[in-house]
Amino acid sequence: MTDHNNTHYTNGDDDDELGGEDFDPREYDMMLELERLESLEEDMTDLGVTTLEEVRQRIADLHKQLDAEE
Repeated sequence: MTDHNNTHYTNGDDDDELGGEDFDPREYDMMLELERLESLEEDMTDLGVTTLEEVRQRIADLHKQLDAEE
């Protein structure tokens, strides 16, 4: 992850429209991470897995099935 601590960002919009707040890259990075984790949770639910171990087991099983078909 890039360190943005010493850089001041704005998005170029009028400050009044944003309530006078500047763009915060750390908050943006946290929002991106939150979005990724929420997508991951949704995918895991769709696949019927609840743990990382179940994901790894499913991967191993699929590899075995594909190898057996060759």
